[in-house]
Amino acid sequence: MKKVSILFCSLLMAACASSPKIDSSTAPQGTKTVAVAKASDADTQALTNAALESKRLAAEKAELLALQKQSVYFDLDKFAIKGEYQQIVQKHAEYIKSHVNEIVTLEGNADERGSQEYNLALGENRANSVKKGLEILGVAGNRVKTVSYGEEKPRLQCHEEKCWTENRRVDFVHKQN
Repeated sequence: MKKVSILFCSLLMAACASSPKIDSSTAPQGTKTVAVAKASDADTQALTNAALESKRLAAEKAELLALQKQSVYFDLDKFAIKGEYQQIVQKHAEYIKSHVNEIVTLEGNADERGSQEYNLALGENRANSVKKGLEILGVAGNRVKTVSYGEEKPRLQCHEEKCWTENRRVDFVHKQN
């Protein structure tokens, strides 16, 4: 992203720079206009390319943000991926495979019921289950890390089913390698 910003700024400065001066007394008539037109076309193309790249990066960032908001949820005391969440795993797999420097950390979570040790083990099993799903879809295992938070990172903090359901999940955290 930093390289793109530097490139964009350089191109912007180049576009704002004055056109090269041609001594009209020694150049044939019309040469000055052609040189300025060629420089202007190149500058315009460079700015257009930079703008397109900027839009592409913004769209990619928006896609990643939307993707990271999608978690895989589990039933009580279970770590098998339910069919309704297969598409989420598929989308993450496609994203990871299309971004060669992408590493994902799977954060396994559990609700507050059960002992701390049990919930840590359950969160780990959930994260490993999603990792296996990604590997089946073609993601290299060395690009996926797992961590279990057990009950330590609840998304909702009440003591009823709606909160427990929200807290039984695996979250995806994407990072560039």
